[in-house]
Amino acid sequence: MPHAPSLLRVARRMSSSAAAAEDLVQETLLSAWRGFHQFQPESNIRAWLFRILLNNSYAHGRKLRATPPTTPLVSGSRIVLPVLDDAMEVSRALQSLELDHRTVLLLGVVEGFTCREMAEILNVPIGTIMSRLSRARQAMRTRLTGRSTRVEYAAAGNLAKEI
Repeated sequence: MPHAPSLLRVARRMSSSAAAAEDLVQETLLSAWRGFHQFQPESNIRAWLFRILLNNSYAHGRKLRATPPTTPLVSGSRIVLPVLDDAMEVSRALQSLELDHRTVLLLGVVEGFTCREMAEILNVPIGTIMSRLSRARQAMRTRLTGRSTRVEYAAAGNLAKEI
């Protein structure tokens, strides 16, 4: 249970609601308990738990895509939201990232996993992890500042010169 708060933190960012995140963590811990005989004692238990969390999250996403869309019973109601503060802006920017980029950013920046650990958790090459992390950070910068960085401008300038 010492890793439950970290699992919940990542699950909240990957899920649509707090209740769905709690269900995802509960499902993860139950899966870990059921599959504990498969855990290798010399490996990283935290990474193992996050791999289970991500697998459960992906499976849940597949189930959602398979269900038909629903129509709300109440129509015509308007919800007025107050002006978003910085934390909400960061949260929205994070949610707008592709799932692969959001996952790497959450594991690396928020949870503090190394690139090597993330590669093991996600079962992808370490170069892919570093590339996704770089692109995720750049996408967050762009979304939060509303403009591209000097690096992108320089690349666009070089491209224009070649044409």
